[in-house]
Amino acid sequence: MASPLSTGVMAVKIYAPFKVYFDGPAASVSAVNDSGPFDILPRHKNFMCLLRPGEVKVRIAGKDDFAMTVNQAVMHVKSDKVTVFLDV
Repeated sequence: MASPLSTGVMAVKIYAPFKVYFDGPAASVSAVNDSGPFDILPRHKNFMCLLRPGEVKVRIAGKDDFAMTVNQAVMHVKSDKVTVFLDV
């Protein structure tokens, strides 16, 4: 399997303690933190933040977007891996 860096996609996982909501490749992730709306794209710098209540949208090439509303979450981005930990 090719690395995410060579394919222009990122590995994204969105989950809570007892449920995985999304786990797969994505072209981008959009969310909102205290600074406002933002997007994560492949090759993004290492990043960690608290998400504000709102929508997290995962864009998947050639498929429908995945979107869900979150109340409290932490996002961690490192080496083309985006992890969103939900507190539900």
